[in-house]
Amino acid sequence: MQDVRFWSGEPCFDIAHLAHVELLTPALDESVRFFVDILGMTVSARRGNSVYLRGWDDYAHHTLKLTAGPVAAMEHFAFRTSSPEALERRVAALERSGLGLGWIEGDEGHGPAYRFRTPDGHIVEVLWEVDWYQPTPETRPALKNQASRFPARGCNVRRLDHINLFAVDVRASRLALQDYLGLRLTEIIIFDDGSEKGSWVTSNNKGYEVAITEDATGTPGRFHHVCYAVDTREEVLRAADIMLESGVRIEYGPHKHAIQQTVFLYVYEPGGHRVEIGCPGARLVLAPDWKPVVWSQEERKRGQAWGLPTVATFHTYGTPPV
Repeated sequence: MQDVRFWSGEPCFDIAHLAHVELLTPALDESVRFFVDILGMTVSARRGNSVYLRGWDDYAHHTLKLTAGPVAAMEHFAFRTSSPEALERRVAALERSGLGLGWIEGDEGHGPAYRFRTPDGHIVEVLWEVDWYQPTPETRPALKNQASRFPARGCNVRRLDHINLFAVDVRASRLALQDYLGLRLTEIIIFDDGSEKGSWVTSNNKGYEVAITEDATGTPGRFHHVCYAVDTREEVLRAADIMLESGVRIEYGPHKHAIQQTVFLYVYEPGGHRVEIGCPGARLVLAPDWKPVVWSQEERKRGQAWGLPTVATFHTYGTPPV
């Protein structure tokens, strides 16, 4: 049996949450229109060939950066630490790991960030300084305890929920996030031969913020999807109607995952990235001694929670395309 520790050593809370993701798109204008008009996100800034966006209750300046590129790909994703001191500790651990790439000065909406590369090749940033979103007169909410006004546009996605990374070696990438960032493992797929097919890790009390699943093509460093959350199951169903009316290709769903119990809809945005509109499962991981839920090969053959088989493209399609 593989190592399925919830903790990696002493409990560590240096990482606060998933902060943002940068996606390269060969169709920047069309991708922006998709995320604004169909998902209901807001543009925070434009800089060069990049556009910065957020869900209506994301507190930060942005949670998604779209950048023009020759092919669809995930350029990097980022975590925010729980303090400046926590950032120093994580950087020291990453430098000892040999995975470190060094510092960048910052970007629109955030300060200096330290970059590293996962064993599979994904680029990750850790940072502390972020700009909080400042509402405009048009986006100012009636209640000051939410980040901005409900947009009443498209799917009305509320916040960044999670990302899914494709990996050739799921276990190596998962252990790197546990060992050097202090993330916790909540659920895992282990097949009969002992191979790790999928892992779900978190930095806080959410069930997961990063999923890592095996790339059946054997191509390292690819991206599976980004998920933005809505509040109810009904909104996922409404999102499916919106996609149908808008001519957006639906890949999978609406349905409910067995693992983590998220009610989901998967679509493709114009640049080629898979995007999930999800209503996360109600479970929060509050137990400090949580035991990771292990799913077997036989259990995964049963498909999703209500019996829908997993589509074949879920194991092969990612960005950049192969």
